[in-house]
Amino acid sequence: QKISFQASNPGQFENDSDVLWQRGHVPETIVCHGRVGINTDAPDEALVVCGNAKVMGRVMHPSDSRAKQNIREVDTNEQLRRITQMRLVEYDYKPEFASVMGIKDT
Repeated sequence: QKISFQASNPGQFENDSDVLWQRGHVPETIVCHGRVGINTDAPDEALVVCGNAKVMGRVMHPSDSRAKQNIREVDTNEQLRRITQMRLVEYDYKPEFASVMGIKDT
């Protein structure tokens, strides 16, 4: 099976470095060793999507209850005591980050 990419500048995928994309060990998977940007040519994380993303399946996240077991109630008085010991802060986003992320109210 082949993987096809279409770009406005086809030469941007031609270089002398090691191939970043390869077939994964699990069937029907592709592995990218590096950062992936969709609608951006300067991703600063493993995956950066500039625009809307549509998910037709599930999105799993470490805070997802489907990834946990032994979920139980806790002593709310003890948890409130612990919260009062937390450091709470307010902040403003850096202008360069806010503009890239489309955040109006920094």
